[in-house]
Amino acid sequence: MSAVLAEHLSKIYTGGNKAVDRISFRLEKGEIFGFLGPNGAGKTTTIKLLCGMLSPSGGSCRVFDIDPTKDPEKLHQMSGVLTEHAQMYDHLSGIDNLIFYGTLFGMNKSDCEKRAKDLLERLDLTDAQNRKLSAYSTGMRQRLSLARAMMHSPQILFLDEPTSGLDPESAQNVNTLIQELAESGTTIFLCTHQLRYAQEICTTYGLMNKGSLFATGNIEKLRSMVSDKVKVRVKASCIPKDMEFEKTGEQTDDISVNSEDEIPLIVKRIVEAGGDIYHVSEEQMSLEEIYFSLIDRNHGEMERGNL
Repeated sequence: MSAVLAEHLSKIYTGGNKAVDRISFRLEKGEIFGFLGPNGAGKTTTIKLLCGMLSPSGGSCRVFDIDPTKDPEKLHQMSGVLTEHAQMYDHLSGIDNLIFYGTLFGMNKSDCEKRAKDLLERLDLTDAQNRKLSAYSTGMRQRLSLARAMMHSPQILFLDEPTSGLDPESAQNVNTLIQELAESGTTIFLCTHQLRYAQEICTTYGLMNKGSLFATGNIEKLRSMVSDKVKVRVKASCIPKDMEFEKTGEQTDDISVNSEDEIPLIVKRIVEAGGDIYHVSEEQMSLEEIYFSLIDRNHGEMERGNL
């Protein structure tokens, strides 16, 4: 059973605005799925469809084989959601907020207190647990919101910019916790605009643009969609004249080859030509480079389709 299955999922708002256009994808248990795209791409609408907050205009989706439209209560019992503006109660303390939300999920008070204290410790909020939420900083509120989403140990977490407003140490704690949850089998559906962050933490990706999901897969698959070439960065005193290269810096050049098996031959030819080699490395395309290459291609395809 897949954690998430969407088949030709669509949402058209009043006036004909096609927010989500027949997208299909599948997530397995324990994945950290990075859902990427510009503002207005359809990411938030997709999450609302998966959480049962909206009904699809076409197609279908299931979360752990639950239809969000037909059985939203059952889905909410097994899912946690962290939105950019999560609502909690300012007049309650941090721990009382968590206990309150835990009871809404059917947990008894004893289990709520234990779970709340564990999460507050993990997220470095123990010292502030008895303060009213109104005294919390933005970063503290963000961490408490994550704790709230995790109170009932959900099987899937929908997270929107979970490290927004956090200092580096707190962000690292959150990332470690997310990775531990995934290793224990929790599925993470992560929306973020931070591409470098997504590359560090996500295992698979989905790229959205104007309601269309135009690329999915791990980073190796996405790289192969951009180019099947391998880029080799070489710092050497000279490059043979008949070798194609792109100058990137002083005595530093990029050379494209079909596979890493050709790297020793490059080194041999430079040495035979009398060059001194100071550095050789295979340069992998970053998620940021892949993203902009694929989204530019998608823009072009959409424009040609409108001609």
